[in-house]
Amino acid sequence: MSQQHRIFLSLGSNLGNKSENLQHALEALYKRVGDLRSISSVYKTGAQGFESHDFLNACVEIHTTLTPEKLLQNCLEIESDMGRKRSLEKGYEARIIDVDILLYDQFKIETASLEIPHPALHRRNFVLKPLAEIAADILHPVFQKRMIDLLENGDFPGVIQKTGISLTNPKSRFDFNKRNYIAIEGNIGSGKTTLASQIAEDFNAKLILERFADNPFLPKFYEKPARYAFPLELSFLADRYQQFSDDVSQFDLFSDFLISDYDIYKSLIFSKITLAEDEFLLYKKFFEIIYKDAVKPDLYVFLYQNTARLLDNIRKRGRSYEQRIAPDYLDKINSGYLEFIKTLPTDKSLIIDVSDMDFVENRSAYLYILEKISRA
Repeated sequence: MSQQHRIFLSLGSNLGNKSENLQHALEALYKRVGDLRSISSVYKTGAQGFESHDFLNACVEIHTTLTPEKLLQNCLEIESDMGRKRSLEKGYEARIIDVDILLYDQFKIETASLEIPHPALHRRNFVLKPLAEIAADILHPVFQKRMIDLLENGDFPGVIQKTGISLTNPKSRFDFNKRNYIAIEGNIGSGKTTLASQIAEDFNAKLILERFADNPFLPKFYEKPARYAFPLELSFLADRYQQFSDDVSQFDLFSDFLISDYDIYKSLIFSKITLAEDEFLLYKKFFEIIYKDAVKPDLYVFLYQNTARLLDNIRKRGRSYEQRIAPDYLDKINSGYLEFIKTLPTDKSLIIDVSDMDFVENRSAYLYILEKISRA
């Protein structure tokens, strides 16, 4: 998963329907830049340094995977798409929208086109006031002073007034709270762990990840499948049941719902492929005893990827013990999942074909998946 960076931006508008301009900019930033974590109140200030209409200003916190250069490019494109035409002449001017990069983690960056932190940040009350509202204790990377201290100790021209305007976080349209537990499932290399982890981070969910890395039988199984299939599947079943029993029983007051990168039924899907018939029949008896008491997801999401894409993903992530996985093994796993999903109620299952999607690098693909899950 790509590294997330914590950034703060300033938004301003003094032309047209100013509050709508700010909201439109938020929508564009959510679609193109990253997850909106905090949005300040909206403040009104007079134009400073030139004669014009009053401004509406706000600040936002976003978590993004974009580089500073790519972030700048996206901000400028959002301004351009909204109709702002930057003048080549020096000086201030009225604008439909202004999107300024204030902070990017605690980095200090100075290039021909970009300076972070914003060089005028500490001199502008119309930036510091909304910024201190959502990031009072964040340090200025140059002065090493908190934003609230820069605001309280500064001498600023003009008057800033808090308005009653509320901006809406675009991600509020995704309703995940109607489900207590969502399972993200998929074949080996489908991206289920990445997706579950990102949703948990963006929507305050308790995350349960499969502990496959600690299973001592897994590398042995790929070396000698016939010998190690039965102990592997039994150990997985026991661990999955134990993990869910422990994690689900510990109610988390600070999380809105539960999300996992597997469902315990996968034990039966994989064992049917890996075990000999007599071993499978014995295994199934153990499974049925456990499964009747296992926690079931309110929504079962299956990420379908074709075999060629799965093999490519497996190769890229570079786990040595996975590199000899055969295509027909992946085909059988896909078929097993699809057969299982046929047994589920339609309102509790969802298949998303992600064969042609890169929801890690392409944010629009990620938002498409969120939309599908939220509407299910």
